[in-house]
Amino acid sequence: MQFKHPEILYALFLLLIPIIVHLFQLRKFQKESFTNVAFLKKVTLQTRKSSQIKKWVTLLTRMLLLACVIVAFAQPFTSKNNTFNTTPETVIYLDNSFSMEAKGENGELLKRTVQELIENLDPNDPISLVTNTEVYKNTTLKSIQNDLLQLEYAPNQLPYDAALLKSSKLFSTTANLYRNLIFISDFQAKDKAFSIDKDSFYTIHPIQLKPVNTFNISIDSLSISASTGSNTTLQVYLKSNGSSEQYVPISLFDGEKLLAKTTVNIKDQAETEFTLTEKHISKGKIVIEDTSLQFDNTLYFNIAEPTEINVLTIQENASSNYLERLFASDEFELTTTNLNKLNYSIIEKQQFIILNELETIPSSLSNSLTAFMKKGGYVVMIPNSTSEVSNYNTLLGFYGLQIQNAVTTEKRVTRINYSHPIYKNVFEKQESNFQYPKVNTFFPTISASGSSALSFEDAKPFLIINQQLAFFTAALNTENSNFTEYDLIVPTFYNLARQSLQKPKLYYTIGTENSFDIPINLEQDGVLSLENESTNMIPMQQYFNDKVTITTTDLPEIADVYKVKNKETTVSEVSYNYNRQESNLVYQDLSLLTGVVVGNSVADIFETIKSDTKINALWKWFVIFALAFIIIEMLILKYFK
Repeated sequence: MQFKHPEILYALFLLLIPIIVHLFQLRKFQKESFTNVAFLKKVTLQTRKSSQIKKWVTLLTRMLLLACVIVAFAQPFTSKNNTFNTTPETVIYLDNSFSMEAKGENGELLKRTVQELIENLDPNDPISLVTNTEVYKNTTLKSIQNDLLQLEYAPNQLPYDAALLKSSKLFSTTANLYRNLIFISDFQAKDKAFSIDKDSFYTIHPIQLKPVNTFNISIDSLSISASTGSNTTLQVYLKSNGSSEQYVPISLFDGEKLLAKTTVNIKDQAETEFTLTEKHISKGKIVIEDTSLQFDNTLYFNIAEPTEINVLTIQENASSNYLERLFASDEFELTTTNLNKLNYSIIEKQQFIILNELETIPSSLSNSLTAFMKKGGYVVMIPNSTSEVSNYNTLLGFYGLQIQNAVTTEKRVTRINYSHPIYKNVFEKQESNFQYPKVNTFFPTISASGSSALSFEDAKPFLIINQQLAFFTAALNTENSNFTEYDLIVPTFYNLARQSLQKPKLYYTIGTENSFDIPINLEQDGVLSLENESTNMIPMQQYFNDKVTITTTDLPEIADVYKVKNKETTVSEVSYNYNRQESNLVYQDLSLLTGVVVGNSVADIFETIKSDTKINALWKWFVIFALAFIIIEMLILKYFK
């Protein structure tokens, strides 16, 4: 029991007054003589005993009466928490991720939760509310009700610790506040589980919303499994949360045009193929029919038209036959020139430059190549066995590379860095027994910043790659090496050239960092934009030699195929899809949490909060007791003889 005015309890010392009054005998008895003295003495004794009992009973009732009056004025009350003289402050985190689209007993989890918030919150009470995409601070339900009713699903959910931190920052620092954080989510199983730190600053009330059915089928991913001159084969991968087999129709569109349709039998995982004759698909999408979550029933993609990469080979006396064969496809525009006939103005129009066994690199060429690489261009340096070391080190030094004089000894290229980006998806397995290319003369390295893609048997580098510079430590002519006779040369040079121009992939994932190149010459202050039917945005971009590198993370927010436009001209397309992690309807068991009460609905939690903060006033009972003691005293005085 607590008191609103505990200082009034000092008045209980007044109880000493009736005690003092009753202890002093203020009335004196006068003796009278009668004939039957013995009888009168007996009557006198009985009268005095009755008077003594009556006196103490009266004393007790008066003390209890006075005590009840004093306690009543102190206004006693009871409460589960020490919340008296405090103002409630409520912050609500509402998870609006795609998994909240699942159906509960009364409809979609998110939509039903919004309705319960509207039903249980006072329209004028101050609240703060945060979602994965929006923040409403120090507002009222009346002000944000329309926004809540129109709340859209978000492609990514905040990590639980980030959501707690973001929500807690909405609390004010004012003293005497009773703070409640209502955390509403389905609590999907994530890499980092939901946990609560013991914090007296606010009280957390988790509400776990559960769907009635966790069955869901989603399009997981898409890839090109094979590509020939006439056909392209698309591999579609599906996932299911169900335990039984299902037949799922799946369709392939280009815009509104249906290209193919099939049915897939799926239990846990499944895959299917579409073979296309089209080489270019601008608005592709894969669609399945599933009644559960809807966001993962469509996957957008596009197959871009082949983009030529400008390759420049600068040489003196070396043969370039193998380079001409490597870059003979339509993907590359190869230009070969002798050093003494080099037109420096064409360097800025290239994406990929090969220095093919130059004896020395003129300072003018070195300066041009340095500027070229700073603007995003890629350079491959292949030395001659008689190249001047100090001359080469001038250019190599900008990228942390230094070489020593050539060493004439046979070396075999035996180590492949399979994890290096240029060999990603090249090998089905790591080869441990194959014919190794060899060199007769090589340049040892003093320092080698960057990574070795290929190495000799003694782990010394054969091919070093650092940012935009790739350096072979040995000449590749047939007199010094047989590397050009091995198939390994094809993916090496092909992927080195391809990374100089990152063409858009089939699709990108919203919420992750994505980067791709658009080959274009922009006017001064020109920018590229991403557009679809409802959105027009300018992404982060950087202009290099004959290309623009576009980088996106959280934008765009809507999955679709977007046009990359230069003013009114469409120069390319790029596709974005939602992250599929929300498709996995597996949930965390919150019963393992200690110190909190987990609710199943908004109404239950608000009832709990009201119960915790409810104040039961007791002063009326003490007034009733005081009146009762007055009546008891009156009855004692009147009827107690």
